[in-house]
Amino acid sequence: MKFSSFHLFHQFAGQSPKEVYDYQIEVVELLEELGFDAAWIAEHHFRPYGTVPNVFNLLSNLAARTQRLRLGTGIVVLPLHNPIHVAEEAAMVDLLSDGRLELGIGRGYQSIEFESFGLDLSEARDRFNESLDMIIGLWTNDDFEFKGRFHETRHPLTLMPKPLQRPHPPLHVAAVSPETVELYAARGLPILADPAAPFRKIAKAAETWHRTAREHGVDTDGVELVASRSVYVAPTVEQAREDQARFEASFDRSRIFNTQSAPIDSKTGEVAKGFEYWQDKYLKGGTVGADFRWEQLEVIGDPDRVIEQIKMIQAMGFNNLMCDFGSTRPIPIEEMREVLRFFAAEVIPAFR
Repeated sequence: MKFSSFHLFHQFAGQSPKEVYDYQIEVVELLEELGFDAAWIAEHHFRPYGTVPNVFNLLSNLAARTQRLRLGTGIVVLPLHNPIHVAEEAAMVDLLSDGRLELGIGRGYQSIEFESFGLDLSEARDRFNESLDMIIGLWTNDDFEFKGRFHETRHPLTLMPKPLQRPHPPLHVAAVSPETVELYAARGLPILADPAAPFRKIAKAAETWHRTAREHGVDTDGVELVASRSVYVAPTVEQAREDQARFEASFDRSRIFNTQSAPIDSKTGEVAKGFEYWQDKYLKGGTVGADFRWEQLEVIGDPDRVIEQIKMIQAMGFNNLMCDFGSTRPIPIEEMREVLRFFAAEVIPAFR
């Protein structure tokens, strides 16, 4: 099992964007020191929910600050970008990091982002698929030509530069709906499992991915499926329970779960075409009870309990745990350092 960390770069009340960057960069540097495998950085626009509009710019900074840690995009929202730019920028980061890039990609879902860029959210999957085909084509071919509904090459293109990793950096597709899991399993593209889905649903996603991949003749040896979970380990179960309650009390759900973050078609006021699986998911406010989070959603407890939960996720078919150590909760940096050091000392060695 590999261990990575998710970084939303959420801006809490009273924080400046510069303070957000300084905090998260310090955390990433500590991850390398502690032996974590990767850090994944989220892309978001127009809201304090996430303050990294250009993931590749941020990863270039982190590439200069680290030597071993793999650097992931968690995720690039492909429909918001020209795919040629994505192919170029990803290749440059891969070169600057000596081949440490992991490219997490997805179609996005936030209505405010699509509307602000003048894009139709209902076109997100078609735009995503076109962009994905173009990026892989540009990475793996010279004189590449493409003509689609949204993008085309006016003449044969040879990307400059091309990535260091061959045939290209590892790709990971964010998957929330069963349809997405099956669609990209058939192409052999590994998934980033839905962080908001309970354990039973990510288990089903992994089973579906492996079955569908086999049915389409995909060689799954070495394929890395990533499970994203909220993670917290404390010296005792009792303290973990108390800390969970404290974190929940500090969590302002209205900054995350609202109409701006929901996949709503502004023309109809309804869930956008292609996002039916998300019906009411974000508008319900994401309210879940402490017992549900404890038993079905989060990796949390003392070291023994957390290790057993991770073994359960490993048995599902995942081999990389993307740990969210508190991306939406204002944890002081001193406490975050303690959390990470404790996890690295008490949990990671059980899997090495």
